[in-house]
Amino acid sequence: MSKIGLFYGSDGGNTQRIAEKIAVNLREKHSKEVEIFDVAKASREDLKGFSNLILATPTYGSGELQNDWEEFLTTLSPLDFEGKVVAFVGLGDQDTYGDTFCDGVFEIYNRVSKNAKIIGKTSIEGYEYQESNSVIEGEFVGLILDENNQEDLTDTRIENWCDLIAGQFN
Repeated sequence: MSKIGLFYGSDGGNTQRIAEKIAVNLREKHSKEVEIFDVAKASREDLKGFSNLILATPTYGSGELQNDWEEFLTTLSPLDFEGKVVAFVGLGDQDTYGDTFCDGVFEIYNRVSKNAKIIGKTSIEGYEYQESNSVIEGEFVGLILDENNQEDLTDTRIENWCDLIAGQFN
């Protein structure tokens, strides 16, 4: 079983904390090897070294991708994801930014999805937002979390999502 590369961008620390929780769950409960990278310090070569990826980002403002991810994505080609298994994690605020809820993760999904095998889509049930680009065919493109309004659901959502994706990696 190949190692999982978990790449995140974080300004305020929430996404980093979530990435660490996901890594702990996959290591301890599912015996997966997970290496974590902050995209502010990561390179294209770091990402290319993994066949299994988890890509995590918050959404800022009115649906904007986190700045470090914006810069990191410019170094990547959609072909860098060919043959890879990829899961996504998006953080957002469904009350304040309900009309662009977790749109940031869609920016990454849109770049990656044409050449990778996507895993970890989740239900839109239990969220209250107006619109989200990260909903494709009635499901979120990955694990979606709202640390501002539903922090009490985060641990359960992480656990259920890790159970869902653990067996789907190469």
